[in-house]
Amino acid sequence: MMRLQRFLAHAGVASRRVAEEFILAGRVTVDGKVVRTLGTSVAESANVTVDGRPVTLQNAWTYLVIHKPYGVMTTLHDPEGRRTIAELLPPGKRLYPVGRLDYDTAGLLLVTDDGPLTHLLTHPSFGVEKTYRVVVRGRLDPLRVTELRAGLQLEDGRTAPAQVRIVAANREQSIIDLTIHEGKNRQVRRMLEHIERPVIALTRLRFGPLSLGDLPVGATRQLFGRELVALKRMLALASEEAGVDDAHD
Repeated sequence: MMRLQRFLAHAGVASRRVAEEFILAGRVTVDGKVVRTLGTSVAESANVTVDGRPVTLQNAWTYLVIHKPYGVMTTLHDPEGRRTIAELLPPGKRLYPVGRLDYDTAGLLLVTDDGPLTHLLTHPSFGVEKTYRVVVRGRLDPLRVTELRAGLQLEDGRTAPAQVRIVAANREQSIIDLTIHEGKNRQVRRMLEHIERPVIALTRLRFGPLSLGDLPVGATRQLFGRELVALKRMLALASEEAGVDDAHD
């Protein structure tokens, strides 16, 4: 079940706010009855019309996780002729990346044709958590870990506190898992350069409730049902707290 205005927004009729205006104006019916109440909940299978025209949810949306390799652009076309994620996607559908990974960063990338979901996931109010496996030069000592956890003053502002887990370390290099929820340009690399531990390799392991797992480099997979449910639940809670519309304007 979902609120009627959300049903209309997810069906691509209008934004949630405009859908509310349609409802209040008596332009929407549910199972043959005019509905003028904004709190009305409907099932996904409900018979809904707007101005007499049937409205159905798009149930054919595609959600894929890609293990993006190093040296691949997070775009569908590159004017410089570099490899792009387009060659990793199945033919026949126009899918778009949710956010981006740098050319020299590998790991989990979500692609979909679900516009409302993409809008929410990339909205700055939400701050979706992202975890990276990072190999850096030198030993990451406790003082530098404390700096990362406290937040760093970069040239474009102070970073929020990061979560840090040391996986392995020796004199030559350290392997850490770093979790952030911001999206500053090349943020992870700049944070580690700031504490004089430049990045050797960078792979995104997690994006919100989605995990890279053992997906091979260059491979794709469909989202598991439980992942999609968790993703939408997370966004529903976040949108209520932030007061953000859950569809395109």
